[in-house]
Amino acid sequence: MMHMTFYWGRNVNLLFDSWKTNTWFTYSLTLLVCFIFSIFYQYLEDRRLRFKLLSVSNNTNGSVDTTPLLNTKIVGSRWSVGRFAGSVLFGINSALGYFIMLAIMSFNGGVFIAIVVGLAVGYLLFRSGDDEQVVVVDNPCACA
Repeated sequence: MMHMTFYWGRNVNLLFDSWKTNTWFTYSLTLLVCFIFSIFYQYLEDRRLRFKLLSVSNNTNGSVDTTPLLNTKIVGSRWSVGRFAGSVLFGINSALGYFIMLAIMSFNGGVFIAIVVGLAVGYLLFRSGDDEQVVVVDNPCACA
């Protein structure tokens, strides 16, 4: 039966029926995989945002639009290689994000902590630099 509240223990069934942990060694490996997977998610998110910033700055002479919802001009052609590559990166990153969400929904406390710490370490390593304008480009919120 699936847990519906947080629990602590080494017996975890994560994402697939074949991914079960019964020993402390397999549980530790699972936590390590969750940690690394979360760091990799932040790395890919950084790469995707930088790629988008690069393609936007190449097409608009280096100016970053801070009001993307008010801009009616389509940057580049609809079927360009850059847009296709950006959408592939977005799809991969979305899939990774959903896998992370499903792993957290196992409700195991160790998995939760490993993923949250991995996301924080990944953010520290890849996304907390001085170039915060990268975040402004991909801000879907209209309340800036």
